[in-house]
Amino acid sequence: MQRCMTVLIALLCLWLAGCATTIQSNVTAFHEWPAELRDKSFVFERTRKQDNNLEYRSYENLLRGELLRLGFMEAADPRSARLKVSMFYNISARDVLVVQPVAVDPWYGSPFYGPRWSRYGYYSPFYDPFWYGPPLVEQRETQFQLFTRRLKVMIAQVSDSRNLYDVTVDSEGSNGSLAAVMPYLVRSAFVEFPAANGVPRRVELKMQN
Repeated sequence: MQRCMTVLIALLCLWLAGCATTIQSNVTAFHEWPAELRDKSFVFERTRKQDNNLEYRSYENLLRGELLRLGFMEAADPRSARLKVSMFYNISARDVLVVQPVAVDPWYGSPFYGPRWSRYGYYSPFYDPFWYGPPLVEQRETQFQLFTRRLKVMIAQVSDSRNLYDVTVDSEGSNGSLAAVMPYLVRSAFVEFPAANGVPRRVELKMQN
């Protein structure tokens, strides 16, 4: 039983380590992006609540950096901007219960456990899984929280509010810190920009330590 629990804990640690080093997101972008758009000047469009929200301002800086990397330019005068950019995000949590069968060694710790003598010498049951009969199987429950993070970014023309780019990023994981994962959600929103229209994609990014 102790060996089974050790193996189970080791596998669980490896799974958690894998989840902690990457951010996987489902990304879907709908767009009517012009083939030739020379003027990529933009301004952020905020709600009244966002305008006085320090968390939003921090995420806006991440989005600004990504847009500048792609060749956009923030307008010095908002009235001269060709494009307006808006952003919304949220995070929610749900409890997950996993029930799985676990093999239990009923003979571990008993006086009959260990190598036995035969006319061919000592024989260890370690190499024979059926030496003591088939193992017992118990149902083990593991409960944890899973967080769903969502980012939505829209780019529209200032002149007529016509939407040009609308992308949604959905990500699930054990990390409940939106601030920690937001840099990766923003990057995922613009992978292969503008990407295929309306085609869901799976984007995986490595987290930096």
